[in-house]
Order: sequence, then structure tokens, then C-alpha cells
Amino acid sequence: MTERRPVVQTYTVTGMTCEHCVRAVTEELSALPGVDEVRIDLAGGTATVTSDAPLPVESVRAAVDEAGYELVGGVA
Repeated sequence: MTERRPVVQTYTVTGMTCEHCVRAVTEELSALPGVDEVRIDLAGGTATVTSDAPLPVESVRAAVDEAGYELVGGVA
């Protein structure tokens, strides 16, 4: 049996300016099924998500929108 490797995807998120923004986006993305870790680069405006399978961009976009920010494009 082969071991499944985690999937790491990076997204560009606009509108994040402070630690509150980081917490809001992290909380929403962490709630998606299969997500193991979320890392936000505030200065770079990116969210890196580690999950057990590729995430549908529509789900990521909806989570970022729910947090009050905008996902630009798809996976960076």
C-alpha cells in the first residue's frame, strides 16, 4: 500500500492587512474538509494550504469570501 503525500497549494488573497485578517482566513480555510495546515504570508498576500487531496478552487474561494477577503485567480 502506498502512502498518500499531502497536497500543498498556494493562493493569492487580497485585502489582508493585519493579524485579525490572518486569523479570519486561517479559520475559514482550516474548516474545509481535508485541510491539515494553513500558513498565511501577510506581506506576500498568500495562503498556503496543506491538505490530504487537492481542494476545489470554488471551495477555497467561498471560504476566503466568507472571511471577508478575495481570492485572486486560482492556485498560484
